[in-house]
Amino acid sequence: MSKVNRTVGVLVATAAIALGFVSPALATPPNIPSTATAKSELAGLTVRADGSMTGYSRDKFPHWITQSGTCNTREAVLKRDGTNVVTDSSCAATSGRWFSPYDGATWSAAADVDIDHVVPLAAAWRSGASSWTTAQRQSFANDLSGPQLIAVTDNVNQSKGDQTPATWKPPLTSYWCTYAKMWVHTKYRWSLSVNSAEKTELTGMLGRC
Repeated sequence: MSKVNRTVGVLVATAAIALGFVSPALATPPNIPSTATAKSELAGLTVRADGSMTGYSRDKFPHWITQSGTCNTREAVLKRDGTNVVTDSSCAATSGRWFSPYDGATWSAAADVDIDHVVPLAAAWRSGASSWTTAQRQSFANDLSGPQLIAVTDNVNQSKGDQTPATWKPPLTSYWCTYAKMWVHTKYRWSLSVNSAEKTELTGMLGRC
């Protein structure tokens, strides 16, 4: 989709929302902790320098795997985080509406939406996943039970890459609190470490809650 058409789509969707024509679902992964719990979990994380990227490959985190029937993890998150999502016989989303809490944009084409790994695969590798089995890394990359996967605007996700909150945060500052809680809880659940700069930024983000 061209930048002009993408911009027009966002403006039209935003206007429709403002006028009350639509009520988009806010992407909300499961088990986002309370602020108090997130602060406690952050305090319990091991603080150490990032490990080496030697040996890293996204292929070592197999995704997207089949979740049920013909539906894979990406399709499961698109359905969970969207509104009025219609899928075809192969479980691909053919229509629906997705609100990206990272930047406030609403999309009506699944192609404009990425499924973000809140803690990027490479960031997980640097903070402990390099020692995991492939099965563990697959579970992490397809984790639907925690706040690790979320549907967001594709180019926003791409601008994030494998960065931690020390160098990248969602464009909407109003989402920083929630983002920090999701990040901390994911690292806590998976026993991953944080570096000192990352912990400092997460502490500040939780302070906005």
